[in-house]
Amino acid sequence: MTAYQALQARLESNRHTWLVTGVAGFIGSNLLEALLKLNQRVVGLDNFATGHQYNIDQALADAGCGGGSENFHFIEGDICDTDVCYRACEGVDFVLHQAALGSVPRSIEDPARTNRANIDGFLNMLVASKDRGVRRFVYAASSSTYGDHPDLPKVEERIGNPLSPYAVTKLVNELYARVFASTYGMECIGLRYFNIFGKRQDPAGAYAAVIPKWVSSLLAGSDVFINGDGETSRDFCYIDNTVQVNLLAAMTDKPEAVNQVYNVALNDRTSLNQLFRMIQERLLARRPGLQPVQPIHRDFRAGDVRHSQADIGKAERLLGYQPTHRIREGLDEAMDWYVEALG
Repeated sequence: MTAYQALQARLESNRHTWLVTGVAGFIGSNLLEALLKLNQRVVGLDNFATGHQYNIDQALADAGCGGGSENFHFIEGDICDTDVCYRACEGVDFVLHQAALGSVPRSIEDPARTNRANIDGFLNMLVASKDRGVRRFVYAASSSTYGDHPDLPKVEERIGNPLSPYAVTKLVNELYARVFASTYGMECIGLRYFNIFGKRQDPAGAYAAVIPKWVSSLLAGSDVFINGDGETSRDFCYIDNTVQVNLLAAMTDKPEAVNQVYNVALNDRTSLNQLFRMIQERLLARRPGLQPVQPIHRDFRAGDVRHSQADIGKAERLLGYQPTHRIREGLDEAMDWYVEALG
């Protein structure tokens, strides 16, 4: 039995109250679904700046709670509102803080808005969690924190200079969490997400993640664009792995595992050219009528790093993290949802 399987069995017989911020988003709604399936009580907080009500509805339906659930309470509100944060943290055991304004390009275009959500809002949530006696605060950190550090794979203890305002905000989150741990005795764990993908990931908008955006374009017969020569590589991580490490981080009873940051990835690298081929192959198998296309290459994107790959040894050693899906298995599982939802 893996550490995660043991944890799931423990949670099924021990109910806790969890706050998931950004619950209407991609990762937040998947956390909601997983927790409800484990018979946990969940408070969800979202302002719908980037999330959607249909993500919550689908999470409830997939958890077998299509008509709603007494185990789920939703608060529509903004983490930049301190009163909302205090109300959301009332009676909560564990916070899974996912709310943020993502996207490197968005932060370059509007650094002040990114700062408000990702630093002011983060600090509000830390203060409210501390004052309401939350047992542990698990938050979404980012691989962007590694900045211009050249080493591969990325190891948690070695970071470089940030390359975007977004990266700055995520680094500041880690610094605040560290200070709250040392000053107030809070238990905080940061999860440096690499390139997470899976169901409910939004393909719309200028800042959409590459996998759902490409799937949507291919299904619609639209052009597919690759930034640069396509040899830029990323460590793509399926959503089920991300859910696993969030719950392991929240529930670990190892003192040495707390007040740490962890990479959330696979210790793998896939180029954009390889990724495009894998996506197109799977779509053609599901939609034989689709015509194969060649992607259009354009300029590299400002603020992007060339290669990204994570060392996950620390999460394996201290949290018991064991990814269940490599990128091919993740794409196989996600593609059916993408085709149904985006087709």
